[in-house]
Amino acid sequence: MSMYGRSRVKVPASTANLGPGFDTLGMALSLYAWIEMEESAETEFHLYGDEMAGVAKDKSNLLYQVAQMVFSEAGVTIPELSITMYSDIPLTRGLGSSASAIVGGMAAANAMIGSPLSNAQLFDMATALEKHPDNVGASLFGGIITAVWDGEHTDYIRIEPPEELEILVVIPEFELSTSKARGVLPSQITVGDAVHNISRTSLLTAALAAGRLDLIGRAMQDRLHQPYRAPLVPGMEKLLAEATGHGALGIALSGAGPTLLCMVDRQESRKPELELFLKQTMEEHGIPARTCWLLPSSSGVVAERIEINQMQNESFLDMIKGEKHL
Repeated sequence: MSMYGRSRVKVPASTANLGPGFDTLGMALSLYAWIEMEESAETEFHLYGDEMAGVAKDKSNLLYQVAQMVFSEAGVTIPELSITMYSDIPLTRGLGSSASAIVGGMAAANAMIGSPLSNAQLFDMATALEKHPDNVGASLFGGIITAVWDGEHTDYIRIEPPEELEILVVIPEFELSTSKARGVLPSQITVGDAVHNISRTSLLTAALAAGRLDLIGRAMQDRLHQPYRAPLVPGMEKLLAEATGHGALGIALSGAGPTLLCMVDRQESRKPELELFLKQTMEEHGIPARTCWLLPSSSGVVAERIEINQMQNESFLDMIKGEKHL
């Protein structure tokens, strides 16, 4: 009989960069994945949701891999696991699907064995795996994260998102791998472009911390990655140039794309117009796409451990009923 309980986790999606803050700024979004994990006689996976098609159901699965990293760090051996997951987070679309899996898997494994590792330890482990702290930090701590990674340790500050902030994403129906999106970036930039991005990242961080929505549009301008990635996403150039004229506070490529993200004032009267503009621009370029209204998620990953003698009969899918988004 297992000596460990069952863990249950809810982890948010995230967006990274927010325009100029390349590999630095991240924000958690109200789109979630749920994970259950427990020791088992043999490793098995139960994966639910449209976004789970094609995900590995053997020990190469990312959730299994990161769980083993946590067990190893904690000096625990649990070779066989039963892992259940439902996700609303689209894969390889720039909404932090791998980061949420890494954070969710680590949090589930940690909770299962009594949470011996701190969130700071999990953050460093997750960043080492993801290679940048923005998405994993947002999924771990919620809100808006500004973070620095030196190759071993992550320093970060969490900012509570402005209450009036709402998010509209347009998700094209094609996948764009992070490696491909990184492959088009130049190895060197000019001092002028560097100063352009440093100044706007500083302004954007301060504007978000101070709730100055009026400055967001100008602060979200970028010369570091978006101009080079625009050819990979049909319609992106037009969206970046014109979305603020249709009611967006600002617009950026979400992570490595192809999803684009608009920050919007909740009181904005042109929301339907903005949504239509995003869809029609994608249609003009022959790209099927869906839009989705989200909120910044103030809560990061939430993990609980259910002791063996408390395990209820409530099924995993019953637990998340009513919470699913898409």
